[in-house]
Amino acid sequence: MTLVTDDAPPLRTIVADDDPLVRRLIRDTLQMDGVIVVAEAANGREAVELTLFHRPDVVVMDYMMPELDGIEATRRIYEADPSIRVVLLTGAADDELGLRGLRAGAAGFLSKDMELASLPRALRGALGGEAAISRRLAMHLIQYFREAPSGGMGLRPVRSALTAREWEVLDLLSGGASNEDIARLLVLSHETVRSHLKNLYRKLQVRTREQAAEAAMKLRELGLAAA
Repeated sequence: MTLVTDDAPPLRTIVADDDPLVRRLIRDTLQMDGVIVVAEAANGREAVELTLFHRPDVVVMDYMMPELDGIEATRRIYEADPSIRVVLLTGAADDELGLRGLRAGAAGFLSKDMELASLPRALRGALGGEAAISRRLAMHLIQYFREAPSGGMGLRPVRSALTAREWEVLDLLSGGASNEDIARLLVLSHETVRSHLKNLYRKLQVRTREQAAEAAMKLRELGLAAA
């Protein structure tokens, strides 16, 4: 784990939120604590572009934004540079939303109802390798792994022909989710879900959901054996 010491350089961050008042509140809170806000973004697409240009330590990302939602923006940032930490903020205490954010590569998921004064510490913790999540979401994660079926469910090989999104679809499919469930949980259209299924069937060289789940398990087992 990387420790953040007192003599470490100031933490650099980008604040992404479509509400200018919220951005100002977060920016002022962070700057009062010595955090440098190098840029602000008003939508998800701008957040990705500014992040990849400025390469901050941490991005404070609102979930609900125009053009590109916070989870998709997080996924693009993580795929481009996993060293950049993203902490998602939301106005709703939605554990499923938090899990989706973590699967997309977020280092944390916090509610806007939190005391803003504690945000700088949460960001420094995320930079130091800690998960910036609520106790409730941590308990949800523990329960999730307790109830997860055996066989490596959710564990993904480092090298895979499937994209991160296709693995998300495959994880849900393997757990018995219908196309409608997948569309709802991943906030996708039914047509997009069908397109992802078609692509992953082709890549796995299978024809049915059962065969896809079996192929996924074999890939996970091979990935774990090679680790």
